[in-house]
Amino acid sequence: AAVAGVALSEITGARDGAGVEARDGRLHGRAQFVVDYEADLYIVADRTRGLHLVAADAPGLTRTEFRTIDATRPTGELVFEGVAAEPLKAGDGPAAVRAMIDAGRVMLAADTLGAAQDMLDQAVTYAKGRVQFGRAIATFQAVKHMCAEMAASLEPCRSLVWYAGHALDHLPEEASVMACHAKAHLSEVGTFVARTSTEVHGGMGFTDLVGLHYWFKRIGYNRQVLGGPQAVRAEAAALQGLAA
Repeated sequence: AAVAGVALSEITGARDGAGVEARDGRLHGRAQFVVDYEADLYIVADRTRGLHLVAADAPGLTRTEFRTIDATRPTGELVFEGVAAEPLKAGDGPAAVRAMIDAGRVMLAADTLGAAQDMLDQAVTYAKGRVQFGRAIATFQAVKHMCAEMAASLEPCRSLVWYAGHALDHLPEEASVMACHAKAHLSEVGTFVARTSTEVHGGMGFTDLVGLHYWFKRIGYNRQVLGGPQAVRAEAAALQGLAA
């Protein structure tokens, strides 16, 4: 089976010098923070939100791996120098790009939800077994409050992610706004849970032995890819006609 990478980051906010242009059936420019970078082919969005299919071994395509905080997910840059590309849905490019971004944001929100839940579960397990002053630290009021706040913040996120996923298939008029809300809110809650669960572990939280740092970094990467919470909330406001 072939693996397809996705180069959409420039649509959600490009860095200086980044962006892809399509001219006469060929692509020029660069796409950064490509999702599933180690792929057999790529779906690439140009500046006009048109979509193109490019083979990984296409002449004129240069691939450079990025080292990010999340070592579990390959990320990189594609540089196009007159690369031949196959247009996809030429008459419906912007709508297709919008749908891909919405789906990607909901998937990232769900990924953050799962990572945060695992970190919370580890924190509770550790607190029950870690003994200080002759008592499990789970009996200390401060630790109880930390765990309770994580659980209370995370639980409503389940409904939000489920509803955002439901909207993708059944409520197209709400899909983009709900994808923005899910991505932005899980970014904030995930960051809180990652920090707090690490604090429950004390100095152990940053060691390879515990492994929390893998989720900590993954949540941090999820927060920024396809738009950070501030940018995504601004986009949601614009979609609802609430932007200043």
